[in-house]
Amino acid sequence: MHTLWNDRDRQQLLDRLARLTPDRPARWGRMNAPQMVTHLSEAMRMALGELPCRPKNVPWRHAPIKQLVVYWLPWPKGVPTARELLGRTPLEWPVERAAVRRHVESFQNLDPKLMWPEHPAFGKLTPKAWCVLGYRHMDHHLRQFGI
Repeated sequence: MHTLWNDRDRQQLLDRLARLTPDRPARWGRMNAPQMVTHLSEAMRMALGELPCRPKNVPWRHAPIKQLVVYWLPWPKGVPTARELLGRTPLEWPVERAAVRRHVESFQNLDPKLMWPEHPAFGKLTPKAWCVLGYRHMDHHLRQFGI
């Protein structure tokens, strides 16, 4: 299982991010590449507890559906996300991309014993689940842009 705690998995995501250009067209969805990178940055800030998001009352918030979605099921295109992860205007491309890189790299130093925030759609997650979800989320969006 790929996770943000694994050095090789993190580096793979960062190598793919480095190949993304701001003018690369999306294969699906409404975001352009700068908006998507900003979205990734905001999602990482949410996972790190720096960006609070309002909870959603959705069926996959509860076990066992939550575990299936976080760990196993493929992510459909166009899944709705928290408003807080879409509202910020992108900064300059190098600044935004560097922010995502810093956030991804920060996962190697996170203490799994600390309290992690609740996810707006999945509720309480273990640190392991947060790191798997973070990897899968970034992988999903890099695939969105053919990377």
